[in-house]
Amino acid sequence: MPPTDDMQEGERLMTICNACRYCEGYCAVFPAMERRLEFPPADLRYLANLCHNCAECYYACQYAPPHEFAVNIPKILAEIRLQSYEYYAWPQPLAIAFRRNSVVISLLLAILITPAFFRVKQVTMVVTFGVAGAFVLLVCLIGLRRFWRESGETFKPAAIIPALRDILTLEYLRSGGTGCTYPNEHHSQARSWFHHLTFYGFLLCFAATCVAAFYDNILGWKAPYPYLSLPVILGTTGGIGLLIGPAGLLALKRKRDCAITDPKQDGMDLTFIALLLLSSATGLLLLALRQTPWMQPLLSIHLALILVFFLTLPYGKFVHGIYRAAALLSYATSNTDTLR
Repeated sequence: MPPTDDMQEGERLMTICNACRYCEGYCAVFPAMERRLEFPPADLRYLANLCHNCAECYYACQYAPPHEFAVNIPKILAEIRLQSYEYYAWPQPLAIAFRRNSVVISLLLAILITPAFFRVKQVTMVVTFGVAGAFVLLVCLIGLRRFWRESGETFKPAAIIPALRDILTLEYLRSGGTGCTYPNEHHSQARSWFHHLTFYGFLLCFAATCVAAFYDNILGWKAPYPYLSLPVILGTTGGIGLLIGPAGLLALKRKRDCAITDPKQDGMDLTFIALLLLSSATGLLLLALRQTPWMQPLLSIHLALILVFFLTLPYGKFVHGIYRAAALLSYATSNTDTLR
């Protein structure tokens, strides 16, 4: 894949940063950068996915615009990160089509799928979600394999614990992990909290689905489950997190400094947030109205939204979490190699 203008600009900026090194303590991007003398596209894609877009480096940089060097690391890495989603995706044309028309594609899928769930049998539903889940898993594994092969790292078990710590604590969303202050400090702290609510809300909802599947298929306990049952508690807690978190991120997105954002990602960002919000809202409404005539239409809409979310998962904004986790594991692996 020939270098793009973004890649050439990324190489230019990384060369400047590698000579300056003022920001080396801000986040994982800069120590990883300092291990390199050159910045081919593969390394830039890795650094871009390691970046959490906290923008602390931008506000601290003496060479940021209007300086003639025009160093803007958050923006260029955001642009390269978007390219990486398409580069690692399979099949690539689907990723390109979704980026260009994410809102339209998601809306059309939801409209087409919703009526199919009105009279669907449980076996058909299980098969449908099973096939969709297998497809999503396959595509994500292909992307991860491509990412890891480019990183050139050899997996080290010792890297798992530090990588998991950084992944589960969202370490580099906390003002870059340094505790330093800059003009958008409060914005960054709020962004970190809303990301936590979204991340753990999703995990709790996924756990609720797994527990409910275990109850139904293994124990033979059929839904609906009592309000104080484990699936309902997990799902309700996760659903609330998936309402507050994405809503907060949406509000903050409107206030972010335009200088550090990539407007080409707006469609994917808004589609991702909308799917999370609508999925959690319809899920909570289902719980509240499950003994009313509204249950069947709500269930159809909710299932359609969940299916659309999973079908678009490998090509939408969700993948940033997957590749960011892989980048953190690669970073922890390189640190393990350095220590040894």
